[in-house]
Amino acid sequence: MSVLHMYESFGWWRRADYLKVHFAESWNEMHHLLIMEELGGNAWWFDRFLAQHIAIFYYLMTVFMYALSPRMAYHFSECVESHAFETYDKFVKSHGDELRKLPAPEVAVRYYTEGDLYLFDEFQTSRVPNTRRPKIENLYDVFVNVRDDEAEHCKTMKACQRHGSIRSPHSFSEECDVVSSHHRRDCEGILDCIQKSVAD
Repeated sequence: MSVLHMYESFGWWRRADYLKVHFAESWNEMHHLLIMEELGGNAWWFDRFLAQHIAIFYYLMTVFMYALSPRMAYHFSECVESHAFETYDKFVKSHGDELRKLPAPEVAVRYYTEGDLYLFDEFQTSRVPNTRRPKIENLYDVFVNVRDDEAEHCKTMKACQRHGSIRSPHSFSEECDVVSSHHRRDCEGILDCIQKSVAD
């Protein structure tokens, strides 16, 4: 999102849908983190230290990649999300019986079933809003939904690799008309943006 904001500030990119979808994705990932913390995933100092430093490295690496080539950064993120999906899928299949006996964390119940689910719908770009409403009765349901979220992130990252193809599930046609008028100025990566700026 930081590079998208920079592109918009320079007038190189006008894609509100990308910002909305990416914010919703980060909101979703934050709730995954809160769920894991409530389950005790941040109990050990070393685990927190390692996770925080990996997050800093990942952020810097993806910002650099995105600045050079959004397509490359989205492909990398798709690979990360795909690995996360596979990891959760194996975990759910191998520990399903145990997980069904454990209660769901309160933060998961609130995120998936209560309140305004606009942001929950927003990151699922391959679905119509209000079509996925998870049930959360136990810890198994939580991990199944986290896994399914990762699958949705994979679809979004794949769509983002086709420049200009992603739309917010809540976009109105008038918004899309305004965005399409700016499509000519869009660019792919900082080198492409500089080249188009000089040409204009």
